[in-house]
Amino acid sequence: MKNTLSIASISGLLCVVLGAFGAHGLKPLLTTQMLTTYETGVRYQFYHTLAILLIVVLYQFNKSKKLVISSYFFFAGMVLFSGSLYLLALTSINENTWTWLGPVTPIGGVCFIIGWVYLFLSAKSLK
Repeated sequence: MKNTLSIASISGLLCVVLGAFGAHGLKPLLTTQMLTTYETGVRYQFYHTLAILLIVVLYQFNKSKKLVISSYFFFAGMVLFSGSLYLLALTSINENTWTWLGPVTPIGGVCFIIGWVYLFLSAKSLK
């Protein structure tokens, strides 16, 4: 769980940095739609960073493998879902949007869903 806490800490840091960068550095460069896309990536990354932190705490009381799997899926979702949204927005600056990333976003969303399912299933092993 030490590595999981480290990943969550770095992700939380990145959420703040990327959010500030979007609000101050990207606002004049992106269309309203692409800025909203970028902000969605930050928001979902932050939600799932908090979920991973919760998993770290829960793991102290319940050493469930399902909690670990849940954190892996949340991390994969952050990379695929949020990462693809960041890249979609950033590549639109030079009007060379990587539209091929579009299908990656829902795969990340599915990872989030699976992570929440595994978190739910971990409740079955609570004492």
